Amino acid sequence: MPELPEVETTRRHIAPYLINNEIKDVLIYKDAERLAISHTASEMIRELVGRRITNLERHGKYLLFLLDDNRTWVVHLRMTGALIISKPISPKQKYERARIILDNDNALLFDDMRKFGTWHIVKNIIDAMPKIGPDAYSSEFTVQWLLEKLSQRKIPVKSALLDQKIVAGIGNIYADEACFDAGINPNRSSNDLSLHKVKLLHSSILSVLDLALGNGGTTFSNYRDGYGHAGNNSINAKVFRREGFECSRC
Repeated sequence: MPELPEVETTRRHIAPYLINNEIKDVLIYKDAERLAISHTASEMIRELVGRRITNLERHGKYLLFLLDDNRTWVVHLRMTGALIISKPISPKQKYERARIILDNDNALLFDDMRKFGTWHIVKNIIDAMPKIGPDAYSSEFTVQWLLEKLSQRKIPVKSALLDQKIVAGIGNIYADEACFDAGINPNRSSNDLSLHKVKLLHSSILSVLDLALGNGGTTFSNYRDGYGHAGNNSINAKVFRREGFECSRC
């Protein structure tokens, strides 16, 4: 699943092609109509066509397309989703589920092999991402916040990091990498961490996210960025999918 670095890389790639441009047409193919959550597929098309995208933001793994009617089109890529800039006349891709045609001779392709991606159009973004916690890059995600939330849960540290109510944007890759970087057993109980260990973990979370973002995200299987390319960060993985290899630290 694309995590914070992959979704943020996508946002940075596609935003210049979208902001202040109007959606001229939307195609949602028949095999992908269930991606529309807040509306039916036909309603979703009617609600998007003619709208201008005023900004593109991100919270955790969600992309937030701000529309000119003060609503937000919320997209979650889920397991295998990707948003890729293309041209309106480009051939339909094998796993293309939807296509957004813009007024600047560009198109945004929604590619999703597993068909788990979701779209909402909402007035309040919380309706599309309920019980979401602070983004890992936000000012609200502090050492004190992390300490408080971890101390309240008697679950493995990795499970706590995967809980989007505690911190939004982290999945399996960066939970594993952050725990390793901080020298914390991911199976250790979250309420057993000292302030010192939580400080190390907080720093490691930001460090591994920064590294991945600087390398365009991590591709192990399906992830592609806003230009359709794989991420380059997999070479930096210290533990994720390295079972059976020698420990890079030892």
